[in-house]
Amino acid sequence: MATGCGGHLRQCGAEPAVGVAAFPGASEVGLPSPPFTPAGPSAVRPRNRSKSSAARPQGVSRAVHAGIKSLYLTPSIKPESNLGIESMPSEMLIKVFSYLDAASLLAVGCVNRHFYHLANDNGIWLKIYSSCFQPKKTIWKMKSEQTETVSLGCAALHDREPGASGLSWIIVLKDKIGKEHVMEEANLSFKDTSVTILWHSTDWPCLDILSTLKLFGVIPLLPDQSRAGSKNGPRHRSLIAEYRLANLTEKSVEVGADKLVRLFYLNSGLVVGLWKVKNEIAFVMTSLHYHQLFERSTLGSATVKYALPPHKPLLDDVDPEYGLHDYSLHLDMHGRSCTYLCGTFKSLFCRKDDIADEYLKLTAVSLKDNTKHLPLIGTPGLSWETNVFKGNVKDCYVMDVTLLDEIGKPFWCFSAPVCMDLSSKASGLYDYMGHIYTTDYADSEGKVYVELVWLEETKEYFIVNLVLYLSTKKVNDWFGTNY
Repeated sequence: MATGCGGHLRQCGAEPAVGVAAFPGASEVGLPSPPFTPAGPSAVRPRNRSKSSAARPQGVSRAVHAGIKSLYLTPSIKPESNLGIESMPSEMLIKVFSYLDAASLLAVGCVNRHFYHLANDNGIWLKIYSSCFQPKKTIWKMKSEQTETVSLGCAALHDREPGASGLSWIIVLKDKIGKEHVMEEANLSFKDTSVTILWHSTDWPCLDILSTLKLFGVIPLLPDQSRAGSKNGPRHRSLIAEYRLANLTEKSVEVGADKLVRLFYLNSGLVVGLWKVKNEIAFVMTSLHYHQLFERSTLGSATVKYALPPHKPLLDDVDPEYGLHDYSLHLDMHGRSCTYLCGTFKSLFCRKDDIADEYLKLTAVSLKDNTKHLPLIGTPGLSWETNVFKGNVKDCYVMDVTLLDEIGKPFWCFSAPVCMDLSSKASGLYDYMGHIYTTDYADSEGKVYVELVWLEETKEYFIVNLVLYLSTKKVNDWFGTNY
């Protein structure tokens, strides 16, 4: 019995238990053997391995093999899914990005294409620019009267220190081979309704090789740059005006001269000063009216100027002379460094019978009413300067015109250098015996005519006639009329 039992145990020990050697993959992968369970008589296998393999069902062997592999090879804990900031919804990412400053937004936009589009969201940048450039209003004070301007934030330049908002103006000279010469150093002169900018340098390119001159408004892309005054960071250029410099002396108008320079006027208020001896550039000067100046200096591109929003006329079927009355004129006459006249003229009107040659006539100062004749403070002249020289061109000045309609909205605004021409006719006024000078200005929207008399006894000029001529096309487009 013992022998049989021992023989049975030896017989059991001679063959591996079920699930160990019967599965060829277990030893190869280095898996531990399952615990041994004593087998009964039915588990005694014959010593003939070929017969045992033949007798073992293939389906059972594969099933057990698969079970062991799933037990030992399949991890019990699956790895967590990759959750990061990129998987967040776009709305949440935009909310997170809205708390970043401008420099951080630009850095985030370089991560990937998705972040680039989110970091360029208009709502985020509008918040940044609104916090840095808040529109302000200014007040004109003249003759103890106050008139509030309607200026979309541009007249606030007069209330700020130069460069406080980071806004500046540059000119870019391009020669005939395409090389650009950038002039940034400029002197600014702020007046009631305009800013005069003068660029001077000792390194001007030769006039003969220049083809164009472009005037840009420049503002830093990063608001923090305006505080540091750095010009090395990224900046946005907004095209304000472009001029042709080829054949400058033949195609432009000479408005004045002194012993050293000659002044040539180009359209849109630009003056180029040329040395008399060398006929080369001495300085460049321009005068910019505050109306829409901030928009023109920031909202354009490097190649396209800012387009003014279309005006929607406010119709009036009750007033038969709608658009002909209640104009207000603010006039500044200055020479960049000093002011010769600053005043307002209200309740200007034009009768229907006075409409002629497609122009409305608005008379601010009449020859017949000597109570409204105005003296100028000092002798008109346009001052200039370079790194070495200074001068003053007589009988030239800058005229700033701001005409408001009956509801106080800017109707016609410009700032331009003009000259005084000696008239050949003698004065017909008994109160003034002296030489007569006239100033004329004209553009697509209207004309200005000024008549002055020089009084030798008191050494001063008097404005005896000031008339504005408005284009009927401009009036009809503005008011929706048909004059």
